[in-house]
Amino acid sequence: MSLSLTVGDITIHRIIEQEGAFLPALDVLPGLTPELLAENRSWLAPKALDPNDTLIFCFQSYVVRTPHHTILVDSCIGNDKPRPTRPQWNMKSDDRFMKGLASAGFRVDDIDFVMCTHLHVDHVGWNTRLENGRWVPTFPKARYVFSDTEYKHWAGEHAKTPVAPFGDSVLPIMEAKRAELVRDDHQLGDHVRLMPTPGHTPGHVAIAFGRGRDDAVMPGDLMHSPLQVRYPELSPRFDTDMMQSAKTRRSFLEHYCDTNTLCCTAHFPSPSVVRVKRWDDGFRCDPVEG
Repeated sequence: MSLSLTVGDITIHRIIEQEGAFLPALDVLPGLTPELLAENRSWLAPKALDPNDTLIFCFQSYVVRTPHHTILVDSCIGNDKPRPTRPQWNMKSDDRFMKGLASAGFRVDDIDFVMCTHLHVDHVGWNTRLENGRWVPTFPKARYVFSDTEYKHWAGEHAKTPVAPFGDSVLPIMEAKRAELVRDDHQLGDHVRLMPTPGHTPGHVAIAFGRGRDDAVMPGDLMHSPLQVRYPELSPRFDTDMMQSAKTRRSFLEHYCDTNTLCCTAHFPSPSVVRVKRWDDGFRCDPVEG
């Protein structure tokens, strides 16, 4: 299986940090019933659902080469970060992410922009790395692009009660003066566009790539499992606004349904890149292999 795809004049590389069974489907999706899960098990298993009805997630970044820039989208989990509620992430010290970056042909100095769809723990981790006891930007030459709406939301939460990922993976970028706070519809040149996709978090954005058309789109945590494509109204319990995310998700899927746009998902199991097709009153994902 290839970890890179070329579409139009852009090339997309997947950098996988972890992949495997993560959370029980019935716990993640409050609107999901055992009956509905059983009805869909035949097409979900074994790639997206394990024998214990646990959803299989991939945690990954995408590196996109446009004619003008090299852009890393969502920086995964990171190393040396205290994450006591997630043992598989807590004080992690493996080299899988950096080896993946190198095998795709990139050094940290090659990244021009880091763009985060939102500021959750598993999308900001490699923003920073530990150096002599301090958190410093992992990608020293990059500008880090954050939604201003998203940043202000988490800054407010952090002011009330410390939010560890914000403190160790976002604030050090601000302090290093490497961040750009932008509108939710920001454009970077003629190949990169942010799209407001609120619900999972208040300032969540999708990122579309391509000149004059959306050759590829990265929806971040607008959807976590192919089951939510089939049933867009199934929102996970960790969405800030479950009703809003359901509405945003259906609108997004309707927009890209039956187009050639590559949908580069954050957490779907490999190959993770899909095209959206209609399926009754919902949608389905057709995997795109490299």
